[in-house]
Amino acid sequence: MSLTADDIKKIAQLARLNLSASDIDLYAPQLSNILGLIEQMNEVDTQHVEPLAHPLDVNQRLRPDVAVTANLREKYQRIAPQVEAGLYLVPKVIEEA
Repeated sequence: MSLTADDIKKIAQLARLNLSASDIDLYAPQLSNILGLIEQMNEVDTQHVEPLAHPLDVNQRLRPDVAVTANLREKYQRIAPQVEAGLYLVPKVIEEA
């Protein structure tokens, strides 16, 4: 897959990146190569391959599921500006459309 300069500009805009013209010329072949590799990997027949949680047949070391820190909720809520029913009250920051 070959990406054009316009494709790179759109990707950069979506990622909120400010790319110069030289950056666009640099990234276009690199991103095209990555997408080509993904297309190549998608062509591999994996129908008879079992999904793995880990590539090696090992057991995961698990620690005991116990709390290791004290519950300081009451202490922190005493100094909070506004608390109601155990929840911190904060100003609304997202406006509904």
